[in-house]
Amino acid sequence: MQPFRIDIPQQQIDDLHQRLDRCRWPDSETVDDWSQGAPLAYVRELSEYWRHQYNWRSSEERLNRWPQFITTIDDIDIHFIHARSPHPDALPIIITHGWPGSVVEFYKVIEALIDPTKNGGKASEAFHVVAPSLPGYGFSAKPRTAGTSVERIGRMWGTLMQRLGYSRYVAQGGDWGSMVTQSIAQTESKHCAAIHLNMPIAAPDPESMDKLTEQEQKSLEDMNFYQRWDSAYAKQQSTRPQTLGYGLADSPVGQLAWIIEKFYAWTDCERDGQKHPEHILSRDELLDNVMLYWLNNCAASSARLYWESFASPNMDTIEMPVACSIFPKEIMRCSRRWAEQRFTQLIYWNELSKGGHFAAFEQPELFVNELRKAFQSLR
Repeated sequence: MQPFRIDIPQQQIDDLHQRLDRCRWPDSETVDDWSQGAPLAYVRELSEYWRHQYNWRSSEERLNRWPQFITTIDDIDIHFIHARSPHPDALPIIITHGWPGSVVEFYKVIEALIDPTKNGGKASEAFHVVAPSLPGYGFSAKPRTAGTSVERIGRMWGTLMQRLGYSRYVAQGGDWGSMVTQSIAQTESKHCAAIHLNMPIAAPDPESMDKLTEQEQKSLEDMNFYQRWDSAYAKQQSTRPQTLGYGLADSPVGQLAWIIEKFYAWTDCERDGQKHPEHILSRDELLDNVMLYWLNNCAASSARLYWESFASPNMDTIEMPVACSIFPKEIMRCSRRWAEQRFTQLIYWNELSKGGHFAAFEQPELFVNELRKAFQSLR
């Protein structure tokens, strides 16, 4: 287990700038919204900011605030943040991101989680935080062979927590992190005491389909919209991630647009009837996340997790304690009665009034409070 510090060679930054300077732009969309994808004017504006105003070194310093390490599990070097609480009785928690996110999502919540007495909470609500980068994402290594599924990653995370000396811990995740966390619940129950999900995966109960609540009807309508208009990325990444990788590995603007469009679609970013990702996240925050993909050339390797696990998710019953926080702009929002069909010990359920897919990034205070309440009974 080796200490790690982000230190990107200047040559990589210079190469990025040169590529941004040489970008060949596509024609403009023929609509005045995002319905054909990320609009040309905004992508050019954000790329111009990236080239001339964004300061990676400042971001690098900020990202190095928390202790980071590299450890090899199943022949894959895994990068992770390990922020220990000053409160010795803190509850260990492993938090997992998804696509197109990264550990950058958690930088606004770590301080409040590890030291609640300075952040509106009590010492009894403290956590020791472990936040790994998924294999093939960020500063973790890329799997060299097929087989790194969410089930395998769940077991890897169990190994990581054991190496850190945590014999009892809880786990949290959204997006792919939700699937990994549910896998932890299925295979690591000897040491994992409970899980929290901000995107719980549970199929509609067939018996409820004739008597849908208003919330359930809206969830199904939103899922239909996702399948029809918002899921092409998943089809591409789950079938031909390698082909996609050539374009995104070569073009920083391509990588930027591929990611930013999802932050437009999946965040709770509507203000006064207009959606825009910068209504909820700053340009620097958006670009910090994009940089973890660009600098590590992980467009193809991150997409391969879809090839590994998207087509056949494990929907087995989970019997350990499960807590769920439902944010209103989440992609998939199951109802409580659907969740109860899969999670036999549903210890916490809350439906929030704001927030989207990137909960910790968008609404850090709400996210922290959800974790404090979700695991209160496990202390």
